[in-house]
Amino acid sequence: MDGVELFLLGRALMKIGEDALPEPPGGSGRHPGSTRNTLVAASDISTHPGTTVGEIAARTGLPQSQISAAVARLKEAGAVRTEPDPADRRRTLVRPAERPSARIAAVRAAGVDTALAAALGPDPDPVRLAEVTAALDVLARHLSPRQTRP
Repeated sequence: MDGVELFLLGRALMKIGEDALPEPPGGSGRHPGSTRNTLVAASDISTHPGTTVGEIAARTGLPQSQISAAVARLKEAGAVRTEPDPADRRRTLVRPAERPSARIAAVRAAGVDTALAAALGPDPDPVRLAEVTAALDVLARHLSPRQTRP
């Protein structure tokens, strides 16, 4: 595998992950912005609580308008809260919510089996599906951003 193949595999895995997520209430057309941008923003906020939209945009490389839309989506879902910056009341700080909302719990609980099976084609071989699932488990164990690395 070379860098290009790894990059394309990563894109394919992101698409499968997006397909595995449950639709938001009211459907996906109700909310502006992509699921991918929303997940990128949520991950950044989790890593950098008490941050601003501009700081998230700078760290992620996404346009500020897309981060603003993602933060609005996350706020509506109960995943984040915003508050004025006590040092500069013109700025708004974004933090993860103290408790996950029902929507966040549903997103975190969503399995990937159906989306993964669909990505493998019509009527995927159960042995092949199990092999790919096991490979993803190994990758997640070693490369997941949520894991603490030595």
